[in-house]
Amino acid sequence: MAVDIADSTARADATKIRLRRVLYEAFENSLYAAGAEERLRDPLVDRGDGILAVIHPIVPKTLLLNAFVPALCEELSRQQELRLRVVVHAGEVLYDRRGCCGEALDLSFRLLDAPALKGALAKSAAPLVLVVSEEMYRTIVRHGYRGIDDDAFAPLVQTHIAGRTHWGWVRVSGGVTHVADKLGA
Repeated sequence: MAVDIADSTARADATKIRLRRVLYEAFENSLYAAGAEERLRDPLVDRGDGILAVIHPIVPKTLLLNAFVPALCEELSRQQELRLRVVVHAGEVLYDRRGCCGEALDLSFRLLDAPALKGALAKSAAPLVLVVSEEMYRTIVRHGYRGIDDDAFAPLVQTHIAGRTHWGWVRVSGGVTHVADKLGA
C-alpha cells in the first residue's frame, strides 16, 4: 500500500514539510484504526511526497479497504490542503540490505503515478482517490465484503509491466456512489 501527495511539486519547501507532518500523522492514525500497528507491518518507507507501507499478510486485506481508507479519508477531511492518491495491492515483496523491491511494488507505483489516477483526483473535490490492482478487485472488492462497495469502483487506470497489461480499479471518496458519475464519464 502506498500514498502520494497530489501536486507536491508545485508546493514551496516549507509547505512540503508541513504537509509531510500532516501526512504521517494521518497515515499512522489510519493504520492503527485498521489494526495494522507496527508489529504487523514493516517500517514505513519515506517516498519524499508519499509513503510505502508493506503490511504483513496476517492483516486481512479487507481491513485496508473498509477500515484504513475510510479512516484516512476522515483524517484528511479535517484539513483542506492535503489530498492523496492511494494504492492498495497485494503481492510478493523481495528484500535485500537496502530495502524492498519486486513486481508487486512496480505495479503499485505505476498505478499510483498513472495520469488517469491523477486526473480522477483533479476532477474531484474528494480528499483522496483510491486505486486497487486488478488482483485486489478480483479477490476482495468484487465480493462486496462489509464496507466495500464494488459498484463504487471503475477500471480507469491501465499500465504495462513486463509485457502485460494491468488495470487499476478506481474509487473516489466523498459520498457519491458511482465513480463514473463523480468523474463525469
